[in-house]
Amino acid sequence: MPSSASAALTGSALAAVLVAVLVGGCADPAADRVSLVGATQPPASPPQPSPSTAVRLPQPAQTTSGPVRHPFPPATSLADPLATGAPLPATGRPRFFVSARAPLTHFPGRTKTAVFTPVPPAVHDAETGAIVANVPLPPGIASSWHLVAAARDNRTFAIAGWTEPKDPYIRFFLVRLGQDGRPEQPVAITQTDPDYLKSVYDLALSADGTRLAYATPLIGGGAKISVLDAATGRRRDWTSTYSMVTGLSWAPDGRSLAYVLGGRAIGLLDLARPDAGLEGAASRIIKNGAGGMPIESTAHTPDGGALIYATGHTVERIALAGGPARVLARPERPPGASLSLRFSVDGTGEHLLYVHKWHAYRIDLAGGTATSVPITVAERPGEGTEPRAAW
Repeated sequence: MPSSASAALTGSALAAVLVAVLVGGCADPAADRVSLVGATQPPASPPQPSPSTAVRLPQPAQTTSGPVRHPFPPATSLADPLATGAPLPATGRPRFFVSARAPLTHFPGRTKTAVFTPVPPAVHDAETGAIVANVPLPPGIASSWHLVAAARDNRTFAIAGWTEPKDPYIRFFLVRLGQDGRPEQPVAITQTDPDYLKSVYDLALSADGTRLAYATPLIGGGAKISVLDAATGRRRDWTSTYSMVTGLSWAPDGRSLAYVLGGRAIGLLDLARPDAGLEGAASRIIKNGAGGMPIESTAHTPDGGALIYATGHTVERIALAGGPARVLARPERPPGASLSLRFSVDGTGEHLLYVHKWHAYRIDLAGGTATSVPITVAERPGEGTEPRAAW
């Protein structure tokens, strides 16, 4: 759809779109200066208990006094949610990243009618931030939405799309990049089970590129994690009493999924367990951050033995078997920036990417260097909220 395309929206539909954009847009990453901390630094936090030790979770916020009334029951059509195919190979230092942002919104004059302008996702050169190409949108998707996830190969990406303004829903599609970074034709994923996709907290793509995981709020309170088969559209859901679930990360072997509950606790979901709830036997807590700075993102190390996460703007690493966390980097948070850090780690586990104010910040976790480049786009540069990015 051309960038000049616009659509008017009024009434309850406007409220639904604004809630979706605002909820998904909170806790954006931010940092203007970056200082790295070497491996010789002391542990960032006290030793963590082993997985077999019971850990008290922070209490979920009470969002409703009545029962949860979601329009659809938890999906169970995906009998095998594991993603155990051959992992897509890491390609060394990432050459590209993909950015995605929400449709632009403005109110002409003094009118209360919002006008939405679609914007496409884009591929960028990882060294310069320059745009390589816009990502084409599949039929039925009018604009990108601000969620994107990458597989290990730096060529396969999952992107969230926005359908249309009058009754907007979020859909997902896959796109592969050629060796020159040019995107191939996107492939939309059609779900076999209905879902209420007005807002999505997070999105993750498995190492073999066959499964998507996404987290959404539940109407009436709580949230859920869904695993979606990209080829068949079948899905399995796990529900939670927590109002927000973020930080999704697939284990390299495709058998488990890391997540963050309420911005405080990091959990690990065993996808082979049939339990329907995240607080059930299928999950265990890796780190309890109650009382500390908020946690937003996680990423598995390439061997699957540890997680990279950020407590506030301090990037740390913790072994899944337990033990003390180790500080990897401390991006300095500028005044007014979000308290949490949303990031993407590449397939080698050595390069971290985050976005703040139309700049891409790249941290070399192995070599100890940090650089930033401006993000350039072909359509509506600098307008709307800053994009999110993955590599």
